[in-house]
Amino acid sequence: MALKRVVVTGLGAITPLGNDLQSYWKALVAGNSGAAPITHFDASKFKTQFACEVKGYDPQDYFDRKEARKLDLFGQYAMVSSDQAIKDANLDEVNKDRVGVIWGSGIGGLVTFFDEVTAFNQGDGTPRFNPFFIPKMIADIASGHISMKHGFTGPNFTTVSACASSTNALIDAFNYIRLGKADVIVSGGSEAAVNQAGIGGFNALRALSTRNDDPTSASRPFDQNRDGFVLGEGSGAIILEELEHAQKRGAKIYAEVMGGGMSADAHHLTAPHPQAKGAIKVMQEALKDANLDPSSVDYINVHGTSTPLGDIVETKAIEQVFGLHATKLNISSTKSMTGHLLGAAGAIESIASIMAIQDSVVPPTINNSTLDEQINSALNLTLNKAQKRVVDVAISNTFGFGGHNASVIFKRFS
Repeated sequence: MALKRVVVTGLGAITPLGNDLQSYWKALVAGNSGAAPITHFDASKFKTQFACEVKGYDPQDYFDRKEARKLDLFGQYAMVSSDQAIKDANLDEVNKDRVGVIWGSGIGGLVTFFDEVTAFNQGDGTPRFNPFFIPKMIADIASGHISMKHGFTGPNFTTVSACASSTNALIDAFNYIRLGKADVIVSGGSEAAVNQAGIGGFNALRALSTRNDDPTSASRPFDQNRDGFVLGEGSGAIILEELEHAQKRGAKIYAEVMGGGMSADAHHLTAPHPQAKGAIKVMQEALKDANLDPSSVDYINVHGTSTPLGDIVETKAIEQVFGLHATKLNISSTKSMTGHLLGAAGAIESIASIMAIQDSVVPPTINNSTLDEQINSALNLTLNKAQKRVVDVAISNTFGFGGHNASVIFKRFS
């Protein structure tokens, strides 16, 4: 059977840089940092005392009090960003039986889980749990809530692959549509892990930066003095739609989804493969799926977490896949500004890739003062300042604990 073409017709975002698409994108291009001292809890005894939190967010601006109590923060972020994207795509008149929701979250309701277990341990042993404890916590509940609110009865599930979760969700949504299983799918991801368990757990792994004296410069991908990633939170939503369906209803088209790749390192719990085998394979698979030559790629939004091993491995993988063209394309890590949104990273970074195509500008990698000597200085890492260029093809890479790798490719629609 002939595969159907898939396009992007709606976007929504709630991020550490802004609580809607335009404010998020404007802050990215400006090179703003979303890092600041933690406000969600008293972090004074933690090794890391800062994060990239969503700012100026009040649940009562979006939910009534009763509804908000049924949603963990990651679920609230999912609802807010998906509402924005659905409105942006103007999905009021579509056949809801042909609309699905495929969401991504690496952890789910960590705040709810921590709060409920803490309350139990501080009590007298009598089990007094919130009746919404389980429905608030489970990672799949975000896709369920989105479908229930809007009446979408198509394919509905959540992908969990650590930091690759929402990229996997986008690839699954892409495949379901091009196989004719749905006309429209609301996809993306959300995460809200900035709490005692999230910060403490990643501190125990020695994964987080401890630059407490200067949080805004702590996320510094490719820099010689990087010391770990900065935890972020938020959500990104992307409406994927079958091309003819979108055209018939006169939908706005941001970009076309061309292909996706997935691979496993099969190597280590948290460290990338030292020869970058998984990273190389996933980009090659994405290019093959998209039927694109490496030389057609203009921009790669890299995983680029600001970890000592990961940044080096990913740049070496790019050199291996793209050869001489590696020095001609733009590379940037927007995690330098947003921090690492874990399971939601792929969603907001795919949005950044799509907007780079839309506006012909590549957002920067900020906070780089001394390039790591193990990284090829001939690569254009878009350091510290956005760069204007025509972006026809963009790749978004995400790699997760457990060796999960996912890459998705977007192309200017024509």
